[in-house]
Amino acid sequence: MNSPNRSLLVLFNQELTSRTAIEREVGMLHDLLYAVEHIENVIVSHELIDLNKHKITNKATSLRKVFRERKLKGFVFLNNKN
Repeated sequence: MNSPNRSLLVLFNQELTSRTAIEREVGMLHDLLYAVEHIENVIVSHELIDLNKHKITNKATSLRKVFRERKLKGFVFLNNKN
């Protein structure tokens, strides 16, 4: 698995939690985020709304293409299904 390459702000009550417990919790949080941010899971949880074509699509190929682009066209939106 990749080493964590992100900045996280995690607040704990120091009186109730030991140092090893904090490290374990942050490690589990990293594992959770790694799984959620995987491209396949992101594609499954989004849909593309194109108001120019009056179309909503869930096709993986279209979503992959949009995620690779730096900037979306006008009136084209990514919608999270959650």
